[in-house]
Amino acid sequence: MASKSRVLLGWLPLASRPIKSASYHSYTHPPPPGPFAEIERSILSASIPYIPSHGFTHTTLSLGAKDAGYIDASTNLFPNGAFSLVHYHLVTQRLDLAKHVEGLEKPDSNGKVMGTGGKVRVLTWERLMANREVIHRWQEALALMSQPSNIPTSISELSSLADEIWFLSGDTSVDTSWYTKRASLSAIYAATELFMTTDKSANYHETGEFLDRRLKDVQDMGSAVGNVGQWIGFTAHAGLNVLRSKGVRI
Repeated sequence: MASKSRVLLGWLPLASRPIKSASYHSYTHPPPPGPFAEIERSILSASIPYIPSHGFTHTTLSLGAKDAGYIDASTNLFPNGAFSLVHYHLVTQRLDLAKHVEGLEKPDSNGKVMGTGGKVRVLTWERLMANREVIHRWQEALALMSQPSNIPTSISELSSLADEIWFLSGDTSVDTSWYTKRASLSAIYAATELFMTTDKSANYHETGEFLDRRLKDVQDMGSAVGNVGQWIGFTAHAGLNVLRSKGVRI
């Protein structure tokens, strides 16, 4: 439980920092290449099915390497060890959000198209639900993410996720709200993901309610705070209070 607290408490303050220029979408330049080479992708993708039963572990990597046709020693390609499984999951599930965009553009029965805020909520929920099959192993992932050598990559992926969601939702802001939106969503996602690890309700109903409350909190408080830090501070404080009420030791 302490490791989960470290990740959450590490993510929320760092999420309020300005997002580096390399991490946001450009409408005029192609995206940078992914972080994994072809052989690495082959082994990691073959490893994913073993995570529910074997966790984010070296054993899972070894089983994936065997299925991909490589010898056990090929796991030496991953200097970060089992964290590579976490990183691969974060990257692939973030990129997989793009497949939901087409459905978001369809008008409802009244002929209305979903607004940007609604799209952000839907995409955030889709990303959370992508953890369903491994949620019982997510404590292992959080422990790996909380290791000092892995924190920069973990924070970078969280920032990239927030940017991806806003980008796919059609956000075109160019003022200071660009940072505020992404920083606040990073904080909300980190808190909601941690809440989900304690949620035993059907279809993660309580997690959905938690997410909706955090989004509403930010919407209600947005005009009452003076800067990004205050906004994220409010979001983090509200989220942590609820997590404490659920028994999470933070």
